[in-house]
Amino acid sequence: MKKAKHQQTVKIPKTILYTAKVLETLSPKLATRFAIKLFTTPIRHKLPKREIEMDANSKQQLVRIPAIDKEIMLYQYGSGEKKILLVHGWSGRGTQLVKIADELLKLGYSTISFDAPAHGKAPGKTSNMTEFIAAALQIEKDFGPFEYAIGHSLGGMTVMNSIKKGLSVKKAVIIGSGDVVQDIMDDFVLKLGLQPNISTQMRIAFENKLGETMNSYSAYIAAKDVSIPVLVIHDENDDDVPVTAAHHIYQYLNQGELMITKELGHRKILGDSKVIKKIVAFIQ
Repeated sequence: MKKAKHQQTVKIPKTILYTAKVLETLSPKLATRFAIKLFTTPIRHKLPKREIEMDANSKQQLVRIPAIDKEIMLYQYGSGEKKILLVHGWSGRGTQLVKIADELLKLGYSTISFDAPAHGKAPGKTSNMTEFIAAALQIEKDFGPFEYAIGHSLGGMTVMNSIKKGLSVKKAVIIGSGDVVQDIMDDFVLKLGLQPNISTQMRIAFENKLGETMNSYSAYIAAKDVSIPVLVIHDENDDDVPVTAAHHIYQYLNQGELMITKELGHRKILGDSKVIKKIVAFIQ
């Protein structure tokens, strides 16, 4: 049976899988370090043709985020006074939500988006969700206020956590959002072919560094503290993030709305006309 066209999950190279298994045999500690390095290192993809126009027509500038002492690349798109914050996902770019942005510009809005640290044109080699959140909160201080916030994948988790931590918007939209952080790490470790204990060791290492639990960053936890209306959009054929994540987040929202699509996968959903129409109707 052929795989559906929507499937775009990144295949892990055999050399990395082999290295992971060898390190695990030698030392679980080394395997954990290797897994953490891979988990926090995004892939920089070439700019697709569909994003060239937004890239060319955006005002761009490097912005330092003091809380993490790193730089992001900021994109200011359009000239409308009312602004909307767009947040890309892991290994994404500030221009990735271009189809949504173009429609918002037609309505008189402007959009602010960014390449998170180590993504797109932003310097660095590693990043994590806490840096995405720090960037979103700093951007609000420097370039806000924002009417709405829209996030894809890890960007959805970022939007939820940013609102929990003080980002002020009237409504939010999350598309293909991840949910439980431990589930995300468990899935990553499984794909590397490592023992489940490595995921536990990763969590402990992250928590020791952050000084807080990883679960506190899960989207459903943030949802409990989000009082504004939130539209949750997810495709039932998403191969990167299971659709169960959307249903779980939705259960914990005070004012949630749920849209489940078919055969769009994790990325094609960003350019779907019905999805964009739903977003426009939701924020207006």
